[in-house]
Amino acid sequence: MAQVPDLNRQSEHAKSSPTATCVLAGGCFWCTEAAFEQLDGVVDVESGYAGGEAETANYRRVCDGDTGHAEVIRVTYDPRQISFDRLLDVFFDAHDPTQLNRQGNDAGEQYRSAIFFADAQEKQIAEAKIKQLTQAKVFSRPIVTTLEPLTAYYPAEQYHQDYARQHPNEPYIQHHAIPKACQVRQKHADLIKQ
Repeated sequence: MAQVPDLNRQSEHAKSSPTATCVLAGGCFWCTEAAFEQLDGVVDVESGYAGGEAETANYRRVCDGDTGHAEVIRVTYDPRQISFDRLLDVFFDAHDPTQLNRQGNDAGEQYRSAIFFADAQEKQIAEAKIKQLTQAKVFSRPIVTTLEPLTAYYPAEQYHQDYARQHPNEPYIQHHAIPKACQVRQKHADLIKQ
């Protein structure tokens, strides 16, 4: 049985550092949360919803696939330790950005690949990253990741937070979240917390 990678939440250095946030959608938030929590310079990762309205920002409604939301993670990070550009490197390795409105068996608009940019600089960095990956032919199919303005972010229900860490033996976590976290550990060993 695969082990959950050590996903320490916050270093002493990060506690006293100024932070930034970004909002990313790469399928099920349980999986992306587990992949990002292990990164050095990441202070916190929270599962939530973006792209829809407040009144339907809850798991039961979002699962219907018709609210406009995506399951997202809000990553709080120390930009002196890890840049938004490097977070995007991890983002594109932590899911399949060529699948439209799905990740594996998880299908629906709520599982889309999206970068919710907070400002023009984030949008520009994201556009450049997609262009770079496309020109390098990193993926055999076109990248379908959307760039969407972050108009609002809604935290997911408490039971979704740190889900992979709290439920490491669940079959879904064993077969989806842990392999994605391990893939990130392998591809980005220099970014993993010690």
